[in-house]
Parts: sequence; structure tokens; C-alpha cells
Amino acid sequence: QVHFVESGGGLVQPGGSLRLSCAPSGSIFEKYILGWYRQTPEKQRELIARITYGGATYYADSVKDRFTISRHNGNNTVWLQMTNLKPEDTAVYYCNRIPFSTEFRGQGTQVTVSS
Repeated sequence: QVHFVESGGGLVQPGGSLRLSCAPSGSIFEKYILGWYRQTPEKQRELIARITYGGATYYADSVKDRFTISRHNGNNTVWLQMTNLKPEDTAVYYCNRIPFSTEFRGQGTQVTVSS
């Protein structure tokens, strides 16, 4: 069964940057809206950015002007460029379609922002 595979997380100091990548484990032919979500033990899963097949984007207020989502339509790969990271950005980051599909859920990638 196809699922998304996230990578690129890690430990970074406040103010630093990371670039997350996500690709499906197999072929996905539908033109999904794709998004990045994040989750912590204290909070429910939060959609922070999404991008349509045509390239229209949306960002949650918490990441606007700091994060940039992009995608390659040929293989449904999606990236999240994160800059000026803050401790409150610490979370497990997942990519998935909109709406979230448990069938496509991957392991996520941990982002920790700490000095």
C-alpha cells in the first residue's frame, strides 16, 4: 500500500533552517492537494501548509512568512523549506493529502528546535 515517506528533520538551533522532503512510496496518479502537518504529544495534528496541483498555497499563521511549500507534480513529491525556526516549531512533521488520509500516513520526521 502506498504511503508517504518524510525526511530531512533534525535538531536545529533557534533561527536556523531545515528543508523537509516527502515522496510517495509508490505511484500516485491523482492530482491531490498536498500538505504538511505537524503534531506534538500536547497538540492535535495541525495543518501548517498546503499546495494545490496548480501551485496555489496556504499557510497557517504560525508559519506564514517563515515556511515555503513546493511540489513536483510528476511524482507527487513535496518539500517544506523552513526558516527562522522557533522552539514552538518542535514537532513530528508529516506530509499527506488534503484531507489527511490514514492510508497514506508515513512515519513522519522529527524536527527539534533547541539551543
